Amino acid sequence: MTDKKLSGEVYYPSDEIVKNANVKNWDEVNNYALENYEGFWEDRANELSWFKKWDKVLDDSKKPFYKWFVGAKTNIAYNCLDAHVKTFRRNKLALIWEGEDGTKSNMSYYALHRETCRFANILKSLGVGKGDRVTIYMGRIPEIVTAMLACARIGAIHSVVYGGFSVEALHERLEDSQSKVLIVADGAYQRGKIVRLKDIADEALRRAATVEHVLVVKRTGHEINMESGRDMWYHELMNLPIADHGCAIEEMDAEDPLFMLYTSGTTGKPKAILHTHGGYMVGTYATLKYVFDIKEEDRYWCAADPGWITGHSYIVYGPLLNGTTSFIYEGAPNFPYPNRWWQMIERYGINLFYTAPTAIRGLMRWGNAWVNRHNLSSLRLLGSVGEPINPEAWKWYYEVVGNSKCPIMDTWWQTETGMFMITPMPCVPLKPGSGTRPFPGIEMDVVNEEGESVKPNEEGFLIIKTPWPAMVRTIYNDDDRYVDQYWGKFEGVYLTGDSAKKDEDGYFWVIGRVDDVIKVSGYRLGTAEIESALVSHDAVAEAAAIGMPHDVKGNVIYTYVILRSGIAPSDKLREELKKHVGHEVGPIAKPERIEFVDSLPKTRSGKIMRRVLKAKALGVDPGNISTLEE
Repeated sequence: MTDKKLSGEVYYPSDEIVKNANVKNWDEVNNYALENYEGFWEDRANELSWFKKWDKVLDDSKKPFYKWFVGAKTNIAYNCLDAHVKTFRRNKLALIWEGEDGTKSNMSYYALHRETCRFANILKSLGVGKGDRVTIYMGRIPEIVTAMLACARIGAIHSVVYGGFSVEALHERLEDSQSKVLIVADGAYQRGKIVRLKDIADEALRRAATVEHVLVVKRTGHEINMESGRDMWYHELMNLPIADHGCAIEEMDAEDPLFMLYTSGTTGKPKAILHTHGGYMVGTYATLKYVFDIKEEDRYWCAADPGWITGHSYIVYGPLLNGTTSFIYEGAPNFPYPNRWWQMIERYGINLFYTAPTAIRGLMRWGNAWVNRHNLSSLRLLGSVGEPINPEAWKWYYEVVGNSKCPIMDTWWQTETGMFMITPMPCVPLKPGSGTRPFPGIEMDVVNEEGESVKPNEEGFLIIKTPWPAMVRTIYNDDDRYVDQYWGKFEGVYLTGDSAKKDEDGYFWVIGRVDDVIKVSGYRLGTAEIESALVSHDAVAEAAAIGMPHDVKGNVIYTYVILRSGIAPSDKLREELKKHVGHEVGPIAKPERIEFVDSLPKTRSGKIMRRVLKAKALGVDPGNISTLEE
């Protein structure tokens, strides 16, 4: 539906959604936050527990090394668990878990607190203390949550590595973090097969000199190597008397490190983004509460992996800070059949569902019947994360999965931001493909090479003009790289590395990484708009576009296309798709080449690695591909 005030295609929340929302008037909240930015975040911080309150909300005296809640003492694990155990939430479900093989388990806040304290005592008995680094390498199992919280509880810094990363990727992260302890699962289930995590870890450990202890969680039960004196079973340690006692919480300074998380960006060696206890806690708590409109009775499912920032912020910390019930699923979305996700939403009565466009497009490929065989009426809100969502996929998600009644919270943020940055709330009118506007109080813009604001609907660099609580503090052991990469291009503002447009209504349209823009005959074309045009064709499930050098045009467009189930590739279809892109975007955007493929190179968080496609097309080394899914 279209509104007279807002341009383009606009979808409005129902009166009931607005009436029951935590925020009923976005403009009112945003205006207050803009006028009283520190006060707005102080109000949010006051909803949480602190051992000592702050002397100052924001210290910007050493830009860009901002500090939040200066002088305050807290611990994020206390707010995730202890604060709830003292209330009626003590026996409320904190986690509901289902394994790919059908195994199920639940944990109340009391049980999760108990298990976290027990494991924290185990870590302390092994000499792990404040400031020590602990690497965690597992699949999506409850123990990954316990391990993260146990580290936070005693002040250790956790470094979670996605379960399934290569030997080289794990080794590189162990070496860079200088971790004393590795917590690993024997294996994980993925599409009915066992991913042999402990075997991968053993090989990485042959080159990792700092690791003293390896704690092994038994998940799959297959035979593994256990090295005497180094490797210990998690379940055996948890049965020792030392694990039975309570564990005192470590009082942390608001600016003490909580975790480091490696991100590859688009090129080069992965870098460790450092987040802290205080600001990160306030940012993730407030954004989840407002954006996903958390209610006491909700069951929330973020279908990401705890090994990525989405999992850190919105599987582990954000939901637990809000005292909500989270669902975690171990395996693939379409195993053994394409209805696995819809089956579990129905079974567990999920209200809030948050996933990536790549997963939505993958399931959309199987058609509507798999969704329609399940009762998804429990759903109240849907969410999208990881990359811009094509309008076509947005509409399918909204109409088929959400039955045209669930607003989609299309969120833009990064490992570095720690929390949602561009995002709607349930009360905000939506435009398919746009993340709408920045979270209240946060000022963002789209600028040209000179740092000047571009006109509406013109493409430019996406920047953040104000500091925010959950912001990255630095790159671990590399302050210079942090300053140069994020603050070096435009004075006083954070460069996101993404290109975007802002329309006449102030809605942001993120296009993709700056290096995902193709210049053809002087025209700048975003890979996302070419890909969206391809996906809007009935035959196409997913697409990726890259620019290839051309003597005359500067660049030409190469595309890779995954077809929907049951559709066969042909030269006729190839020509039809080229014409379709020309019609949708313009003749200049017509691909020079279309290659039909079965899969695309993606990071574990679902982002298409276009540089890998480009390297392959050029016949050159793709560089570091440790973050690739396959």
